[in-house]
Formats: sequence, C-alpha cells, structure tokens
Amino acid sequence: MTWWERWGFNALHTVVAVTGIVYFYMKYAMLTDDPFAVVNHPWQSMMLALHVVLAPFFIAFFGMLFRSHSFRKIMSSDPKNRRTGWTSLVSFSLMALSGYLIQVVTSSVLITVMIWAHVATSTLFLVGYGIHLVLGYCVTTGSSGATDSSLAGPARLSL
Repeated sequence: MTWWERWGFNALHTVVAVTGIVYFYMKYAMLTDDPFAVVNHPWQSMMLALHVVLAPFFIAFFGMLFRSHSFRKIMSSDPKNRRTGWTSLVSFSLMALSGYLIQVVTSSVLITVMIWAHVATSTLFLVGYGIHLVLGYCVTTGSSGATDSSLAGPARLSL
C-alpha cells in the first residue's frame, strides 16, 4: 500500500465519519424551538450532503486498499492483525450496503431498519478500524521495521 492510498483513505474515513456523527447528532439529539422547523440545525442538510457525496470516494479508496493491502494480507501466512482486518472488512461491507439501501428502499420500516443497521455497522467499523490502525502500527514498529514489502511476490495460499 502506498503512502497516498493510506493517507487518502484515512482522510476520507475521517471526513465521512465526522460528517456522519455530526449529522446523527443534529438529527437525533438536537431539538429546535421552532415548531415549524424541518431540520434541527441549519447545517444538518450540509452534513448529510457532504456525507453522501464523499462516501462513494471512500468506497473507491477501500476498493484500492482491498487490492493493494487486504487481499495480500488475507493470502499471506502471517496472521498478525488479521482479526481486526476481518472485522473492518466485514463491517465496512455491511456499512456500505446499508448506506446504499437507505437511499433506495421505499418502505418507512425498511428505511428505519437500514438507518439503524448503518449506524451499528458504522460504529463497529469505526472501532474495529481504529484498533486495526493501532495494532498495525504496533506490529510494524515492533517487528524491527518490517512493512508490507515482506508480502512482495505471489500470494502464498491458493484460492
């Protein structure tokens, strides 16, 4: 994985997470004094728009990282940091799917289910990926400087 892939993914991850958390707070935790208000905060629509517009770029970066990092780690015989990697992979996939389905389902019950599924999987991804980053840093610095370059060459396990 290159430095710009890592930097871009983490930057998009931060922006998408912050806009999602702020939007969630504005929508569900804030109350307005105006009985005719459609939104609870003037920036609520902007947070949702930023979240929805930047999420596809975040998903695209995840696809690049899957190719350059995740797939190689899955095929590697080295089990370091694999559990949090799988947690991140599965929760990201479910988070992206539920985020897409929020926009296309038509039943109000299904929309509510998809919203809460998105919130739950997003929380799991935030925690799992945060732990994955910390453990990855510890593994990288604790193993005398070994990095992803040790995975160069063909995969060690067959599909």
